[in-house]
Amino acid sequence: MLRWMQEIKRFLPVKPQYILGGNINDVFPFTIQPDSAPVTLSLRDYIRGCLKTVGQYNLFVEYQPIIGFRLIEGSEESFKKITTYSISSDKPVPATLSKAAEIIERLVKSTEARCVIIMGMASHYRLLEREEVYNEFFHRMYALSQETSPKLCKDVENAFSPLFDPIFWIVERENQIPDWFSINNVRVRSICLPKPDFETRRMVVGALSKRLPGFSELTPEKQNENIGLFTDGTSGMFASEIISIVQLARNEKISFGEIGEAIKRYRVGVIENPWSKLEMKKIKNARDLLEKRVKGQSEAVAQSVDIIRRAVFNLSGAQYSRFSMRPKGVLFFAGPTGVGKTELAKSISELLFGSESSYIRYDMSEFGHEHSDQRLIGSPPGYVGYDVGGELTNAIKANPFSVVLFDEIEKAHPKILDMFLQILDDGRLTSGRGETVFFTESLIIFTSNLGIYETLPTGEKRQRVSPGMEYLNIKKEVILAIQEFFTYKINRPEILNRIGENIVIFDFIRQHVASQIFERMLENVRLKLLENNHIQIDIQPEAKKRLFEVCTKNLSMGGRGIGNNIEKLFLNPLSSQLFEIGANEKDKIKVMFSSEIGLKLEKTWNLEVKK
Repeated sequence: MLRWMQEIKRFLPVKPQYILGGNINDVFPFTIQPDSAPVTLSLRDYIRGCLKTVGQYNLFVEYQPIIGFRLIEGSEESFKKITTYSISSDKPVPATLSKAAEIIERLVKSTEARCVIIMGMASHYRLLEREEVYNEFFHRMYALSQETSPKLCKDVENAFSPLFDPIFWIVERENQIPDWFSINNVRVRSICLPKPDFETRRMVVGALSKRLPGFSELTPEKQNENIGLFTDGTSGMFASEIISIVQLARNEKISFGEIGEAIKRYRVGVIENPWSKLEMKKIKNARDLLEKRVKGQSEAVAQSVDIIRRAVFNLSGAQYSRFSMRPKGVLFFAGPTGVGKTELAKSISELLFGSESSYIRYDMSEFGHEHSDQRLIGSPPGYVGYDVGGELTNAIKANPFSVVLFDEIEKAHPKILDMFLQILDDGRLTSGRGETVFFTESLIIFTSNLGIYETLPTGEKRQRVSPGMEYLNIKKEVILAIQEFFTYKINRPEILNRIGENIVIFDFIRQHVASQIFERMLENVRLKLLENNHIQIDIQPEAKKRLFEVCTKNLSMGGRGIGNNIEKLFLNPLSSQLFEIGANEKDKIKVMFSSEIGLKLEKTWNLEVKK
């Protein structure tokens, strides 16, 4: 017997009524013969199977609203003799709560049979009856709990002992029964049915694994090893979910040796796995592909590629368990602003999943309030928006194969960061509605500007690292600042521990890299104007040189700063002058440089570069 059933058995001599809540909709392993494999039974049938061997109970009846009383097992004649109503296994006795109270009182007080009554869906009684009828019913049941007496019967050792004819109230939560009925009522015992523990899951797994293809081909030692791994992989699951996994594996022809794949498919709910369809040649050349978009960050790209390749082979967390449910990979991008952190995240998304549409971004500066986590996981029951769910949980539920970017993570409230403990360790997150979503197929990326600036005791800010420093020194300083932030400032070293060695430090944009970024941005402008407006611009070398000198004079803001300067010094005057000269489709415009007026265009218009 499971522990909670052992508790019921222990209290049958002293408690006539029991409130069972928690894991009531699951199935439970029951061994019919000592040497036989267990079978899985519903709660109703499990109670019947266990109590038949305890106190010579011979009449098992279930009541459910709308349906009424149903005979689970026992004599139809005995039920009719006690209650005057005819019943059979396929013919229930309809009964309102008032009529049900009368029948229950007769069954419990009768000496004609030893009866067990299961009150199913007791949480719903209030919804189906008037308030006065509902209250009267529980008043009568309260009185019955005080008036009833135990009856002598033989136990399994043929010794006579007094046992009550028990009534079981099946509820989702204990507070769904009137408080005055259950609290301080010494004749009622509340018992919470927990999720199956390791031993219970192992019983279920052991019984069901024999049905999987490939089980009989393994040696007994290997069978036991895989049963243990299967049991570990279903931690936190219901027994009914294990049955579903086995059925899924049979339908998909997944062998017992690959049961981890069936567990993953069940959790994620998607059969088509983009990770399994990646082109290995593409991943092999990932560094070259990423460096085409992200300039001047060879060290950061190389480290990121190593983690991506590990994710492709599903090795994240493999050192802890073969059935690790951790995310595919975790990256923590740190470095100055505008150096390509977000761009690399987008590039990785395109590399893995074909487009940036699988890239989900959250600006963590919007989550500085303690309770703003409700935006991510949804409001708790009873609050506005409870039925909507959270932005993050809904997004992962809709597309579990995603790159998820949490931008500027240090700006989030420390209590919100606690949410990432579950994501990084278990690969899952529970929404406000109680739904669990899984991040096992996602790549998690954090970005941060930690370590670039530090706040002095006077409140002033000073730059901790500068473009004049070597990359290795920058890396050392930034990692030290990240460690100080998580360990001492917000007191969350456990988050840093879960991120591990996946911190990727970006360098400042150096002058030779600025040239590449500048050239690419100008080319983007040229192509955009050509594709959308069919206007071709030709920027002459001298004009490009002078524009480059001004746009890259200060690189403290990185590539984004270069882009801002191009917008101010080139795009704004360009778009204005296009209107002034009446540029039309298929026009060619030459951008030149004049020592007198700066940049100028053909047909007398010019762009002046402000120094």
